[in-house]
Amino acid sequence: MILEPNNFELENTTIWNFKNRGKWATHDSKWRGNWSPYIPRNILLRYSNEGDTVLDQFVGGGTSLIEAKLLNRNCIGIDINSDAIKWSKEKIKFNTVSNSQIKIRQGDAKNLKFLKNETIDLIITHPPYANIIEYSDNLKNDLSLLPIKEFLIDIEKVASESFRVLKQDKYCAILIGDTRKKGMVQPLGMQVMQKFLDAGFTLKEIIIKEQHNCKATGFWKTNSKKYNFLLLAHEYLFIFYKDDKV
Repeated sequence: MILEPNNFELENTTIWNFKNRGKWATHDSKWRGNWSPYIPRNILLRYSNEGDTVLDQFVGGGTSLIEAKLLNRNCIGIDINSDAIKWSKEKIKFNTVSNSQIKIRQGDAKNLKFLKNETIDLIITHPPYANIIEYSDNLKNDLSLLPIKEFLIDIEKVASESFRVLKQDKYCAILIGDTRKKGMVQPLGMQVMQKFLDAGFTLKEIIIKEQHNCKATGFWKTNSKKYNFLLLAHEYLFIFYKDDKV
């Protein structure tokens, strides 16, 4: 098993483009909607140190857990969906020289009561984009089942809990994208950004991550011309900073 990406270089601009998705360690794209491992790798290396405690409260397919283990960061992975928990536990079953501790538990990102105030060194997470992809049928507190208005109400609670558990002078990274409704763009990304700003965070970076899974041929290409809309080919990676004095 190859445990490291070939010729990896840390990103140094606000445009990130990973045409090669990344398949080292146990990474794959089988968990629908999971992010490229290049994203958590860049964030972990830039905004944390070995031995730090990292939180991913929408752990999904476990990508951030794998990278935390490889890079010797302790990580707490949380998800409301038991399928995600099972999947993630399987994904971290590989041998490495890392001394990191990876903890996985089912839980609600809106209520992290088992975590004390200011105990996390970095938050790195990829929440659902409202109900674009529904990860369960009728699971209570699953944000992926909510339309945008209700989703944003719950994201406000997620932002508040994120601010509470994160240490002072530390960072919180959120990958989120937009959607369309009746042909019109719904600015979900910027709306989520504002919820985190309202929770007390300041904004360190806005990174544009290029999308390569939007289909420019076939059905979507035909419909984009027929109904006159552009295919959404980017996501936002917001890097927030916690400074109570700002």
